[in-house]
Amino acid sequence: MAALPSCGTAQEPEQDAQRTADTSAQRRGVALKRMGNFDAPVYVTGAPGFPGLLFVVEQPGRVEVLNGGRRLARPFLDISGLVNSEGERGLLSLAFAPDYKRSKRFYVYYTDTQGDIRVDEFRRRSATRAARGSRRGVIEIPHRENSNHNGGQLQFLDDLLYLATGDGGSGGDPPNNAQNRESLLGKLLRIDPRQSGGRPYSIPSDNPFVGKPGRDEIYSYGLRNPFRFSFDTTTAQRPRVAIADLGQNRFEELDYTTVANARGANFGWDAFEGFAPYEDENSGTSDPGRTMKPILAYPHSRGGSCGIIGGYVVRDRRLPSLRGRYVYADLCEEKIRSLVPHLKRASDDRKLGLSVSSPSSFGEDTKGRIYVVSLEGTVSRLVPR
Repeated sequence: MAALPSCGTAQEPEQDAQRTADTSAQRRGVALKRMGNFDAPVYVTGAPGFPGLLFVVEQPGRVEVLNGGRRLARPFLDISGLVNSEGERGLLSLAFAPDYKRSKRFYVYYTDTQGDIRVDEFRRRSATRAARGSRRGVIEIPHRENSNHNGGQLQFLDDLLYLATGDGGSGGDPPNNAQNRESLLGKLLRIDPRQSGGRPYSIPSDNPFVGKPGRDEIYSYGLRNPFRFSFDTTTAQRPRVAIADLGQNRFEELDYTTVANARGANFGWDAFEGFAPYEDENSGTSDPGRTMKPILAYPHSRGGSCGIIGGYVVRDRRLPSLRGRYVYADLCEEKIRSLVPHLKRASDDRKLGLSVSSPSSFGEDTKGRIYVVSLEGTVSRLVPR
C-alpha cells in the first residue's frame, strides 16, 4: 500500500488525559456513510455547477467519479503515466476553477516521474470525462532530491489558486527552504493559473513579496509539510485559512488565521515545531521573530499520533453538533476529532467516536458536505445519525 505524508519519527504512546474512551458518536449525532472503495484515495471534492458529482483522487494518478452515489466505470482523468506515486508522492489534489461550468478548467497537483512537483491545467470534455489532449503545464517546482514532504493541496479562493508545498524533504529542512523566500518549497503560494501573455500563469499584484526580496508567488512561508489546508468563507467574518502542518519528531500543529493576516506570514518552521523551539545539531534556525503561532499543537505521545490530517470547518446544516467546528484526524491515531477554531488558540478539542484506518484526507462537496478518505480504500461522508 502507498504511504501518506509522514512526520519525523513517531514516539511510543504514553498514558495521559487524552487517552480516555471515545466520546459517543451517537450522542454527538454523527455517523459515517460509506460512499465506495478506491485505489489509495487521497482526496475528494465537488465541481461547481455539477452538484450530483463527486470526484475522488487516487494517488497512482486517476480521478474517479461518483454520480448520484454510483461509481462510473471510466475515470474522469487518468494521468498515471505522468505520475511517480511511490511513498509520499503521487497525484495529490484536484481543484476546479470557480467558473468551471463555463470555462471547463480544472487543475491537478502531482509529483512527476522525476519527483518534481507539478500543477497542470486540464479541461473537461463532458461532465464526467476530461478532454484528452487538454493538458497544459502551469507551474513546476524541483523536488527530486528527497521523496518526502511534497505538500499537495490546491484550493481556489475567488479566482486565485493557492497551493501548499513541503520543505523539500529529509528531516529538519537542512537547506532551510522553508525560511528561504527565494525558494518555493515550504510555502503557501498564490497565483492566477490562467495563461497570460505567453506566460503559464500570472502573479497577483498584491502578493506580499512583489517588488521586494523573495519569490513573487509566495503568500506565506515557514511551513514543513502542509499536506492539507482549507478555507472557511461562509461566515460573516473575513475568510479564514486552516493549515495542518505535519511535524518532525515531537509535535503536530494547526495554523489558523484570516487569509488577510496570512499574507506574508511566517509560520515558524524550522525555528519552531509547534510552540517549541526546534533544536537539531544539523539544522534548525534561530528565532526570526514575529512568527505566527499555531492555534493547536499536540505531542506524538497523544494516542500514538504521528501526522495531522487537516480537514474543514463544518458548515453543513445537517450536522448541527459540528457546525462551526473544525474536523481533523491523525494518520496513526485514526480517530476523527473536532475543535472550535479561534484566531489565538483552539478550544474544546475532542474525539467524535468515529474511527478511520489510515486517514489520508478530508474533502468537501459543493453542498458543504464533509467526507473523510482512508488510504486503505474507503471514502465516507459525515452524516447525521
